[in-house]
Amino acid sequence: MKKKLVLVLALLMLVSLFATACGQSTPAPAPAPEPAAEGSEPAAAPEVDFPEMTLRMSVTTSDVGSWYMGGMKMAEIVSERTGGKVNIEVYPNEQLSGGNQGVGIEQVQQGVTDMSFHSTIIYSIMDPKFSVVSMPWIIPNISDMDQAMAGEPGEAIKDIVRSKGIEPLAFGENGYRQLTTNRRAVRTPADMSGMKIRIPGIQMYIDLFQALGADPTAMNFAEVFTALQQGTIDGQENPLPVITTNRLYEVQDYVTLWNYSYDPLVIGINMNKFNSFSPELQQIFREAAAEAAAYQIDLNRQEEAEAIAFLEEQGMEVIELTDEEVAAFRDLMAPVYEKYEPIIGEDLMNLFLNF
Repeated sequence: MKKKLVLVLALLMLVSLFATACGQSTPAPAPAPEPAAEGSEPAAAPEVDFPEMTLRMSVTTSDVGSWYMGGMKMAEIVSERTGGKVNIEVYPNEQLSGGNQGVGIEQVQQGVTDMSFHSTIIYSIMDPKFSVVSMPWIIPNISDMDQAMAGEPGEAIKDIVRSKGIEPLAFGENGYRQLTTNRRAVRTPADMSGMKIRIPGIQMYIDLFQALGADPTAMNFAEVFTALQQGTIDGQENPLPVITTNRLYEVQDYVTLWNYSYDPLVIGINMNKFNSFSPELQQIFREAAAEAAAYQIDLNRQEEAEAIAFLEEQGMEVIELTDEEVAAFRDLMAPVYEKYEPIIGEDLMNLFLNF
């Protein structure tokens, strides 16, 4: 009897345990998140906490020039996209370099100044390879030059800038350089004979104007107005906005539009400084520089378009050379190209000549 009772109890315990086990359920896995609806915005990436810093940028022109305006545009964009953490102070008139543009670039190389907006003509003081962009009539059409600077020729110039310890963020422009004179209008190379023309203190420009039969004179630009007024020199060459803002129409009678030399600008930053930035901050600087350069170029070209009518209103005679008339000047440039091809390098020269 006892054995039967023990057996019954054992069976009851097994049934109870089985019922308990069946009543417990394994926890269900968490449901997978529903896919985002088509066309919806992706989740925003966490904001980057940029370190606070203030950088200094040197600009050659005054605070009413397009160079300065371009620098200020970049400062505005960088500040906005870093939440006010990164600021750029823009100094016009070469204040940081004591008025010396060459020193201005050296200061960026050395890290004394963080950034600058300088012409490749000034860069050519440290390396004549930069002269390739401004060689006489190398690409005299602005649409072709835009494509060249955005393509392989422009990348070659950026590589040379990097070799100097400066990271080129974008190209702006000073534009094509035009000629103003007093003694007579210039329509042919013969008209240049014996005229004293102020040029930048760059050997390539001296050789160029000597090949045209002129008497090139290197002179600080601050002295140009008085020298023209007193007849010490007969003319000078510069982009149209420089001619108007410096009131050269008051001491010059003629302006010849011949697009003889292009003058690009470089928004550059000390390479060590740039390499110390996070990838996110580097990208902000590149994008801000590209937008600022486009803004500066647009301002410069607006000024150029308005300058022609303005100079005519001021009594200057504007001579716009035809392609055939330009060819007569360009044909005299063979000795200049022969001299500078070995200095600049055949490959680099051909990048522009064959573009």
